[in-house]
Amino acid sequence: MSVPELMRILLDDAGLGWDRAWDITRRTLAYTNHTLLPEALEKWPVESFDMLVPRNLEIIFEINRRLLDSVRSRFPNDEARVERVSLVEEGPVKHVRMANLAIVGSHSTNGVSAIHSELLRKKTVKDLAEMFPERFSNKTNGVTPRRWLLLANPPLARAITGAIGDAWITDLGELRRLSPLADDPTVRDGFRKAKRDAKCRFADWLKSSFDMTVDPDTVFDCQIKRIHEYKRQLLNALRIVVLYNRLRENPKLEMAPRTFFFSGKAAPAYRLAKLIIKFIDNLAGTIDGDPAMRGRLKVLFLPEYDVSLAERLIPASDVSNQISTAGYEATGTSNMKFMMNAALTIGTRDGATIEMAQEAGEENFFLFGLTAEEVASSRGWYDPHWHYNNEPETRAALDLIFSDHFSRYEPGIFGELRNALLTHGDYYMHLADLKSYVDADRRLLESYAAPENWTRKAILNVAGSGKFSSDRAIAEYATDIWKVKPCPVQ
Repeated sequence: MSVPELMRILLDDAGLGWDRAWDITRRTLAYTNHTLLPEALEKWPVESFDMLVPRNLEIIFEINRRLLDSVRSRFPNDEARVERVSLVEEGPVKHVRMANLAIVGSHSTNGVSAIHSELLRKKTVKDLAEMFPERFSNKTNGVTPRRWLLLANPPLARAITGAIGDAWITDLGELRRLSPLADDPTVRDGFRKAKRDAKCRFADWLKSSFDMTVDPDTVFDCQIKRIHEYKRQLLNALRIVVLYNRLRENPKLEMAPRTFFFSGKAAPAYRLAKLIIKFIDNLAGTIDGDPAMRGRLKVLFLPEYDVSLAERLIPASDVSNQISTAGYEATGTSNMKFMMNAALTIGTRDGATIEMAQEAGEENFFLFGLTAEEVASSRGWYDPHWHYNNEPETRAALDLIFSDHFSRYEPGIFGELRNALLTHGDYYMHLADLKSYVDADRRLLESYAAPENWTRKAILNVAGSGKFSSDRAIAEYATDIWKVKPCPVQ
């Protein structure tokens, strides 16, 4: 809306001509795209514009007329391209394509991770990127180390400062100096003590706040984020069902005790996301009620997810789950917070997790699953029934769920999960990645069973997290997009 409104101000209030107003508008505005999901690439009804801001709609139509003239001039006889680029989507109900409007009316468009920016440019708005290639760039997101490490995790912050000094607080790149210290016994001991302290503090807070009891000696395995099918909390729950089945079949199976934490909120009208929350809660209750699982598996869905909860749980977590369907997560920022707090990531090659693994070394991550290219190329032929028919643990997990084992007092309540995973084709590829996920989980537990190796990986993760500071991200925006210089404050 900034595009037509700034044009309206310059044209109607300031009395400028179109060309001058358009030049100022375009040089003033920059567009950051935060997600490729269709619901975020908004389309607003022309009828609503006409009713509420008719002058802005007139300006949009004129911007579009000039844009389409330019497209026809550069790409003659390509009306399909003209239709794709148009700011107005034709149909029974006409809509304004707001993302197209933002791109056309600004001097810069960026995504928020390397893979996201590439997909934005090569797939989502390919035609516009071909018209304005110089406007597209990447600015990987960052988080502030003052809140997410210094404030949230004082014991680890002290351990880091004791090893390399405190310059990292304002220059997170200084954390790279931890890399050669990953084998130092004193540094390792400091990291282990900090993690243990954070786990005990979180357990005490959880007991006093929610009357929930957790054992700090278990592996704290965490997924906290908005509930959405593409973020795949359901895939995580399926992994837990597989592990639960293994322990039911073999009670003597050697497996490190685990506590799985979930938290996050679903959009009010997102019925399936709410059903996934219910399934996780039922899974937690069933496991909690099974004496054979006591001290071995525990699942908790923590209510009212917010920053205060995250500040306590992230420092305490051993494992960070970043398991989105590849090609759907723009960047993620919880992944960065976990990384700088010495949690190890089990995840897909998606969003900023790709860059995080490059910084710390893929050998210090537990990566799995289809790539974005493989996900895209499987559309049209992928059949989740193949995994159900050919992977015994996948079939056993689904059969247990759909036998009402986790819903004995509400039979059939999880039928929509069956529809999503099997009947309707498993759009977000849960079953395609489940076996790979469980295999990565096995590698993770093998590493956890060797504490010195685990701690070494944790230190190298923290050492590699320096790139993911908001200081670096803001500096890139300031230099490359806003063209502003630092203004020292006395």
